[in-house]
Amino acid sequence: MRLFLLPISTRQSLIYCQQLNLQVLGKTTLLDKAATKGANIWLQWEKKESGWQKKVTSYGNKLFQRLPYAEWGLKSIPPLSARRKRDKIEGKEEVRIEYPGAFIDSREVHDALQRLGSKDRQRFHTKWLWGSIAGMPISAPIALLPVVPNLPFFYLCFRAWSHWRARGGSKHLEFLLNKGIFKLSSSEFLGMAYMEASIEELDKEIDSIRSGSSVTSVPDEKEERMLLSKSSGQLFAEYLDVPELAVEVERAVWQVEKALKARQKLREEKAELDAATRNQSESDR
Repeated sequence: MRLFLLPISTRQSLIYCQQLNLQVLGKTTLLDKAATKGANIWLQWEKKESGWQKKVTSYGNKLFQRLPYAEWGLKSIPPLSARRKRDKIEGKEEVRIEYPGAFIDSREVHDALQRLGSKDRQRFHTKWLWGSIAGMPISAPIALLPVVPNLPFFYLCFRAWSHWRARGGSKHLEFLLNKGIFKLSSSEFLGMAYMEASIEELDKEIDSIRSGSSVTSVPDEKEERMLLSKSSGQLFAEYLDVPELAVEVERAVWQVEKALKARQKLREEKAELDAATRNQSESDR
């Protein structure tokens, strides 16, 4: 099993698990089979040129884009079965955690892993798992309507499964951390991918300045800033030969960028309000 820890910004990182020799590790669970079948149906609907199925997938994909990227990352880590636990303790299955050493050090890697594998994280997913289950009986009567599929019920089923998988991934990570049965590896390929992504971002910033579309200032070292862009996802997928990483990185970048812009807007509004308050105070004098 190979884990990638990818810094999205100077303070937030994405975790993603690539399972090696998946067929040897154990049988696929019924829940996983159901999830795979649902994913295949979703793909078939996406291929439709028009109709309600195409509209459902269009709106659904926008909704999925907003689900926390940390949840998606934890879902990629398989639940810790008795067989997996035994294999890891006995050293039959190696766990390697790769990260770009030039952009994040081993201490920061440990801190990020501790947050993702914490009891607080597991309680969060447990809370929303039961919340989704509690909502299922309420949405079930919609199935009585003719023709119309019970989308709210299916969405709650998906959210329950999603939180269950994310909680399982967090518990698996907690087990690895407690037992210390993993190997940290500063990846040369990841470092190269990050360097190329940084060059792309620098080129975009220079073009933006030349066109006069933005005004930049020297960033504060303590201020959180982006390390990747949405286009970086495809870059990582190609460098690491992990196609699934493209959408994971793109989603994480979109969410972190949105949060940073919202915080920046709040700071600007606060600064304007403070300036207006000072001007009012001076005029009153």
